[in-house]
Amino acid sequence: MLFNLNKSAAKKIKKLIRPSENSIFFFEYNIRSLPFLHIPRCSYINVYMKWKKDSYYDSIEHIHQSIQLKPVVALKNCIVKEPNSCIPISAVSKRGLQLDVPMKVARFMRLYPSIFEEYTGPQYNLPWFRLTPKAADIDREEKRVYEECREDLRSRLKRMILMTRENVLPLKIIQGMQWYLGLPDDFLQYPEQNLDESFRFVDMEDGLKGLAVESKEKVCSVMEKNAMQRGLYSGGPMEAIEFPFFPSKGLRMRTKIDDWLCEFQKLPYISPYGDFSNLDPNIDIAEKRLVGVLHEILSLFVDHSAERKKLFCLKKYFGLPQKMHRAFERHPHMFYLSFRNKTCTVILKEAYNDISAIEKHPILRVRKKYIKLVKESEVILRNRRVNNRFSNRSAEVDLDSGDVDEGGCATSSFSLE
Repeated sequence: MLFNLNKSAAKKIKKLIRPSENSIFFFEYNIRSLPFLHIPRCSYINVYMKWKKDSYYDSIEHIHQSIQLKPVVALKNCIVKEPNSCIPISAVSKRGLQLDVPMKVARFMRLYPSIFEEYTGPQYNLPWFRLTPKAADIDREEKRVYEECREDLRSRLKRMILMTRENVLPLKIIQGMQWYLGLPDDFLQYPEQNLDESFRFVDMEDGLKGLAVESKEKVCSVMEKNAMQRGLYSGGPMEAIEFPFFPSKGLRMRTKIDDWLCEFQKLPYISPYGDFSNLDPNIDIAEKRLVGVLHEILSLFVDHSAERKKLFCLKKYFGLPQKMHRAFERHPHMFYLSFRNKTCTVILKEAYNDISAIEKHPILRVRKKYIKLVKESEVILRNRRVNNRFSNRSAEVDLDSGDVDEGGCATSSFSLE
């Protein structure tokens, strides 16, 4: 022992340390009453939940075909931009990386004969490509939807920017999210048509160009709107809103995890569009804001899903923690992680369990038609292989029929009358 004190000496020290007006350690300091000081903290923090496969979410076709469809639509856009709606292969052969094509562009386009029609060009016998009649019809419908739903697309972009720390996003981030938001490739190239006076282009740090939004209107999240419609939320500050849970079949949790989730649901809901600069990142309400932001972002997307790695680039601008991926693992009742297509895709469960909770994206119907057309390519290629196999067998039969000369060449038999 460092100190060897008798009982009387120990009592004297305790009396001096005890907080009272006569104690030498007494001081008076009044702590202001802040809202965040009264927020309950959950006792179970390090929650780990085992991933459970769910065949329902793994079989949603338009989600898992989206990765395959994106380069197809990008190449389609390159074709329709040309005056004659046709291009030589040399026009796109070096742009595979830019268009997210996973192989040589010519080989990729030949995989989809129901969309791209190949023919020999006017010069140098180069392969040229144009759209098939069915693909051209869907393209016209897509342009019509973009024209009719321009206000909806503008609103989705605005809401996403308003969730950021300073209401501004770099253009390169927006361009990376255009596919998920359902925006056409040239949406930002025509600001006079597609943007209103609340948008403005700005210079950001590191020499980046950004798009900022100035809006004084209060924006309500999907969670807030649904809670108001059900009479569970009045729009006041620090009100609790419970997230909708949709547990997968066979997913069982330990009692202490269930208790933690119950306490988590009782925490105040922080709007993704609200000011979070004074929010302590080490309390559980910060995680509830994180879950609310991810829920709102996914609700804006076309199929309410996204590759997990694509969401990581939003950390800096949305004020998300470094280990934001843990939110998907800690809340399997809200998010499902699919590992199809050799990638990790985050799916918002509510969008596929409560049809009325989240508004459908207007461009989703068009993308489903593209996917249906893509599947027709598989049938065409299969029939081609069968026909080639049949023609090869026919040639073998002709050679084996005995109608050959002494040199081994096939001969024709005919009779003269």
